[in-house]
Amino acid sequence: MSARESWRRIAVAALVLLGFGGASRVDAQTARERPAAIVVAHGAEVEWNDRVREIAGLAETGGPVEVAFLMGPEAEARPFQEVVAGLVAGGASEVVVVPLLVSSHSGHYDQLRWLAGEIDSLSGYMAHHLEMAGITRPADPARVRLAAALDDAPELADVLADRALALAESPQAQALFLIGHGPNSAEDNARWMANLRSVADRVGRVTGFRDVKLGLVRDDAPAEVRAEAVRAIREMIALQRELTGRPVVVVPILVSEGRVSREKFPADLEGLDVVYSGEPILPHPALARWIARRVADPGRIEVADAVP
Repeated sequence: MSARESWRRIAVAALVLLGFGGASRVDAQTARERPAAIVVAHGAEVEWNDRVREIAGLAETGGPVEVAFLMGPEAEARPFQEVVAGLVAGGASEVVVVPLLVSSHSGHYDQLRWLAGEIDSLSGYMAHHLEMAGITRPADPARVRLAAALDDAPELADVLADRALALAESPQAQALFLIGHGPNSAEDNARWMANLRSVADRVGRVTGFRDVKLGLVRDDAPAEVRAEAVRAIREMIALQRELTGRPVVVVPILVSEGRVSREKFPADLEGLDVVYSGEPILPHPALARWIARRVADPGRIEVADAVP
């Protein structure tokens, strides 16, 4: 049994023993005294969503923790506004939304800003996504407080460091490349990179890799933009391989495992001398600590208004 599978079984067993069904259960008095929280993620197939539920159930916030998704069947079955209503009915006076997203500079983060009543409009594409899932603003958005996404969180760096070290034979002699999904617009791409460079610097200090580089494939951008981003990444990895004379360790900056980690990234890296497993950031106990920290201190940064 792999270390990954062992950890997953332990986590699931812990959830069962503690009575978690995707959310922490606390009494009504605690719900009134501590902020309730909703961990919100993109959403995908059941296995993808299960990883989000696992980590939310392990977050020790002192109050109830629920999960909601922005897309997919589970988003439709239990939309965001119903999750908020359930927490309020349970006695919560405030609900902290913790976005399990790589960046606060994205269309999905703008969706959460709209749901929290911070902005009055969304791009047509993002508004359509919410409409298709039946997601609307909660009855009292004033109760909702939105936290920052992962951005430059040290916990993200610690997870990526662990993933990288698990693949390396000799970090001091090898190079590491961190590959991310990335946004559509050039402006948001620069903001993602600014945060992730800080993350990459911390990973380098923690792991001792000879060289650490970072790149985004800009998966949602037009095909020619994505193709150019992939070309640039391949060139950087080839240079790292030439520098070290060893296979380059490649670690994805993705929340959970799915088509991007299993199919798209491997295709982007085809023919390069790399070590790649596709292991995402979930599940990892550091993310449970990050959720608890965001509930205590939302860590908001300046974010640009969505374009109507």
